[in-house]
Amino acid sequence: MSQGTVFASRWWIVFGATLSMLVAQGPVILYTLGLFIKPLNQEFGWDRASISAAGGIAAICSAITIPFVGSMMDRWGVRTVLLPVAVLCASSVALIALTPKSIVVFMLLFAITGVLGSGQGPLGYAKCVSAWFDDRRGLALGITMSGIGLGAALIPQYTQFLIGNLGWRAAYAGLGLLTLMVAFPAVFLFIREPKAKTAADSVLAPSSASEDRPPDLEVREALGGRRFWLIASALLLVSTVTQGLVVHTVPLLTDKGYSPEAAATLMIAVGLSTMAGRLLSGYLVDRIFAPFVAAFFFLLPCLGIYLLDSAVSPVVGIISLGLASGTEIDMIGFLTSRYFGMKRFGQLYGYLFASFVVGSAVGPYMMGLAFERLHSYEPALWTFCAFMLLASGAILSLGPYRYPAEEKPLVGSGRDVNAPAAEHA
Repeated sequence: MSQGTVFASRWWIVFGATLSMLVAQGPVILYTLGLFIKPLNQEFGWDRASISAAGGIAAICSAITIPFVGSMMDRWGVRTVLLPVAVLCASSVALIALTPKSIVVFMLLFAITGVLGSGQGPLGYAKCVSAWFDDRRGLALGITMSGIGLGAALIPQYTQFLIGNLGWRAAYAGLGLLTLMVAFPAVFLFIREPKAKTAADSVLAPSSASEDRPPDLEVREALGGRRFWLIASALLLVSTVTQGLVVHTVPLLTDKGYSPEAAATLMIAVGLSTMAGRLLSGYLVDRIFAPFVAAFFFLLPCLGIYLLDSAVSPVVGIISLGLASGTEIDMIGFLTSRYFGMKRFGQLYGYLFASFVVGSAVGPYMMGLAFERLHSYEPALWTFCAFMLLASGAILSLGPYRYPAEEKPLVGSGRDVNAPAAEHA
């Protein structure tokens, strides 16, 4: 296979992963939940905290399941796991349309979605893309994860259209159908790993190709170090803030006088800024020490919280929030590969992503509870500012990479610097 063909095929893999991320669990379940809060309240009388708790239960179930999914991907390969996951995730989302007048059943259906849809998230796509890219890994991951931002911009519009014209039940059925129609073909046609990353020889990871680099960490070694827990803590705090704000942005804006349609339209800014944040942070981490980049973006929601709460400029506030939300998932894959290596990437990414998902459960519930108990989001919003300061401090304490990108060979050496190291063995 020629170098040009190899290069092109790798970027088609990024394209397929980006396409599937449009209908990842986040855009389909989390970013649309705020649109369903008032319709569900009107039909069943459920309060905002209870509805938000359903999303939190889905997130917790997903967090429990994700490490096992990562372990299966390490063992059997990404594509083998993702194909059935796409079908299961789509089915579980559509199943929510059958919700009876029971908050317990509603929560149970969300729990099922959390379990069956846990693989339809960044884990497998980050693992696949990271296996193909080394020195341009940040950019490749940024492009891939920008699909979530584009989904966050488009999926709420699609959902609001279905709710407004066909009702909330048809909207959930439509979301399930869309997930199946986009994710399954994207995985089937584009997603594959380099030969060195099959289940039989996954130990031949790109990050271990150079003899002067330390061996990739086993799971027990990574969990025994402080870096893993610093990253996990930062992700927990950041996702609590960003996901809590994303879910309640529509109710917050409608409380301030915006129509549901206008509030949903403003969510486009969340999606586009999330996409921009992922592309920008992905580009920067290939050139600037990643914890510096992360700390900067993690502080942006403090500005966004002030602008949203004061209604000075909701759009700018939403953009600040989206930029931060566009960074954290990129950082999971990038930091996992640079601090722990690729050998156990799937399982370690799964554990770290689980901490992110737990935060996405806690944040919306904190916002909903603050509103129900205190009739205001403000106490939760200022608590969130403190969380972002702590997260920035944790990420700045990581120290140097254990597995930095390998140096590019001299021009004319005949090596494609972007091909997986295993291809040059």
